[in-house]
Amino acid sequence: MENVNVADMAQKILDSMQKEYKEMKKLNVMILGKTGVGKSTLVNSMFSRSVAETGIGRPVTNQIRKFEVPDFPLAIFDTPGLELDGSNAVDVLLKEVTEQINKGVNSGNVSEMIHCIWYCVSTTSHRFEKAEVDFLKKFSDTTKIYNVPVVVVLTQSYSKKDAESLKKEIEKENLNIVKVIPILAENFEVDEHYTIPAYGLNELSVIMYQILPREIQKTFVCVQCANLELKNERAQAVVMASTTAAMGIGAVPIPFSDAALLIPGQVAMIAGISAIYGIDMDKSAFISVISATLGISGTTVLGKAAVASLLKLIPGVGSVVGGLISGTAAAALTAALGEAYIAIMVKICKGKMKISDLQTRKGQTELQKIFKEKMKLKRNSNGAPI
Repeated sequence: MENVNVADMAQKILDSMQKEYKEMKKLNVMILGKTGVGKSTLVNSMFSRSVAETGIGRPVTNQIRKFEVPDFPLAIFDTPGLELDGSNAVDVLLKEVTEQINKGVNSGNVSEMIHCIWYCVSTTSHRFEKAEVDFLKKFSDTTKIYNVPVVVVLTQSYSKKDAESLKKEIEKENLNIVKVIPILAENFEVDEHYTIPAYGLNELSVIMYQILPREIQKTFVCVQCANLELKNERAQAVVMASTTAAMGIGAVPIPFSDAALLIPGQVAMIAGISAIYGIDMDKSAFISVISATLGISGTTVLGKAAVASLLKLIPGVGSVVGGLISGTAAAALTAALGEAYIAIMVKICKGKMKISDLQTRKGQTELQKIFKEKMKLKRNSNGAPI
């Protein structure tokens, strides 16, 4: 089979990742709350793209604006400057919110429906006004046939004690809401000696995953950046599926020269993992990942030599008699590549590595180290540790 250039492989990964995003169902979150409650900070801390800062906003009603980032499966419906002054203001807002929800339902397209509502209340206000109670009660009565879940988010919760007190007050109203969640969306520096660490986003992400429609859950895992565990679990599932597919390809041992048969599955795997972690990587970054893990330069072709060198890392992994790659060997190669790539994504998400580091000597060395460690963890065909 014809060998594949590393640069071409990187481009295929990039194209496949963009395709992943385009094929995802769009997550639509509506956010309500007064001016200054920290809605933008909440949104930008929860999601991997700064929708509230860099997203393109357009009015969809007199008060509601829709914010999106091109080629990213997320839309935020915001009500900027919401002030609940008097029954008329409440009724006008309720009408617009209801119409927007109804429009999505009538479209029959899950990507157009409102999937969740965040009602934001600043803990610093120390109160949940009667107008807000009335609004949520009317909203519940008006939209109960749509069953859109509502989460009350207590933003700017610098004091956990104050947040807990306000939470109890809201819960006494017995509103038809999923939960009241106190949140400090980003670290708050009190002075040069003390910083209050952010909290609550992880809990909100877990609740979101549980209440969203099944076809939207995958999208949420990809676009959120608050819960790394959700991403890790989804990424491991992608690796497992790719590993199983690779084993099937090698069920009838293939020659080293036909190693490119494994490439489409590995391209899809890396693209899928990239989409899950939501990290914006370009072609040069993917070239660096491939070059470091496979031990070849950007101008070298992937083929017999590369695979032969990789197999040396996993002695006893399977039959290589006569220059053939067995299903076990193919699976081990694919699993090691996927798990190493997950480890890299986790490092980037945690701020322990930058995307730009992938193209430095230090970054390349780290990539190679991780990949070799993953290879050595693989087991031979008899199940014994290598």
